[in-house]
Amino acid sequence: MTIRNIDDAIKTRLRLRAALNGRSMEEEARDILRAALSSEVPPPRSLADAIRDRFGALHGVDLPDVPRDSIRPPVDFGE
Repeated sequence: MTIRNIDDAIKTRLRLRAALNGRSMEEEARDILRAALSSEVPPPRSLADAIRDRFGALHGVDLPDVPRDSIRPPVDFGE
């Protein structure tokens, strides 16, 4: 695997971290990836669940009744 376009600051931090741990940069990157991906990823939530979690505490909103007009007849574009 090749990783391109890594910022110089990130490379420097990786090199320093690898040196502190007595490893190569490649082994340090493997260890970082292994640690980051070792935990189980929860399944994605549905949009409905996300909305319910976000706004459920509000317990809904009471909207006023709006009077409505009757349906208008269709427009006649007769010739």
